[in-house]
Amino acid sequence: MEKILITGADGFIGSHLVETCVKNGKRVCAFVFYNSFNNWGWLDTLPKEVLSEIEVITGDIRDPNGVRTAMKGMDEVYHLAALIAIPFSYHSPDTYVDTNIKGTLNVLQAARELGTKRILVTSTSEVYGTAQYVPIDEKHPYQGQSPYSATKIGADRLAESFYRCFNLPVTIVRPFNTYGPRQSARAVIPTIITQLLAGKEEIRLGSLTPTRDFNYVKDTVNGFIKIATTDKTIGEEINIATQLEISIGELAAALISQINPRAKIICEEERLRPEKSEVNRLLGSNEKIKALTNWKPQYSLEQGLKETIAFFRENSGKYKTDIYNI
Repeated sequence: MEKILITGADGFIGSHLVETCVKNGKRVCAFVFYNSFNNWGWLDTLPKEVLSEIEVITGDIRDPNGVRTAMKGMDEVYHLAALIAIPFSYHSPDTYVDTNIKGTLNVLQAARELGTKRILVTSTSEVYGTAQYVPIDEKHPYQGQSPYSATKIGADRLAESFYRCFNLPVTIVRPFNTYGPRQSARAVIPTIITQLLAGKEEIRLGSLTPTRDFNYVKDTVNGFIKIATTDKTIGEEINIATQLEISIGELAAALISQINPRAKIICEEERLRPEKSEVNRLLGSNEKIKALTNWKPQYSLEQGLKETIAFFRENSGKYKTDIYNI
């Protein structure tokens, strides 16, 4: 049985990927961020029968030796570890370079040295910036509209270079906006839902006009798995997208109508991105992933939001709704 390593396994998408791979009978090693509390992030919430099947490795993606040690004996590596919050990247860009670029380089160097059979490097739709045409396919120009997106562009291009220079079996996986259970409060859907569930009647948001292409997390995870099952995807960069868009204002209105119709939206200055940094439109093409795999979205936005709301109802105590989480 092949052995896989998932970096960022303690995070939102990573924990779902771990859970799904275990249920699919994979031998999973979970690389999580070392801390003195021995906290494994969202893995700590998984059922005991799932956790018992996982080998957990603590470390730091910025440490080349720790990454190389974790990758020994692995057939496949799903590299998801990253810093992802855009507002925090304005504040601390150095940490994004160290984590997103150097961390990815550590994975690529180790994979080259160890002869890893498959490496999936996680990208983001933010590398495209505001759409110059829609739907955004994989040939769309890149635009670094935040330090976060710039570091992900850098990580993607490093991955491409290792494929071209060293024939490393890399695929760049590029999910559009993923949402669902376990997502952090810095993302827009949890921001709206947690404020509503806390009984607030003034929902504080940034700009309402940008549009996004939202993937339910189970569809994103399924995309990773489908991409890893075929050699046709090696050397490619591949969107995971629904090819549908909704504005933040429309999304907020839909959630308000479901949870608390009395609530009103307040646009708050501190939540606005700098004008040239705001990505005004993201609508992804999923033609390539459909052509190379048999992936297609299984969840509508309505179905995904229903499951997401249910999760946050059960876990509302984990989120601080009075603080703007950057």
